[in-house]
Amino acid sequence: MRIEIFTGPGCAYCETAKSLLRARGLAYEEHDMTRPEVRADYAARLPRAKSIPQIFIDGSHIGGAEDLRDHFDRG
Repeated sequence: MRIEIFTGPGCAYCETAKSLLRARGLAYEEHDMTRPEVRADYAARLPRAKSIPQIFIDGSHIGGAEDLRDHFDRG
């Protein structure tokens, strides 16, 4: 399973999402939005998104921290 998460410094929702993943023992690839190339990738993949975190699992967009929690709750 490949998990990607777009994050930024000081983002409480980002920390919540990463904690959810760690609690389940899931590794993730973090993309730091302070880097210009990451912002460009974010804009290309999610042209309408305006917030972080944004999470992808196996290439499918899950959404933010609450969406991730809902995803896990649904099984």
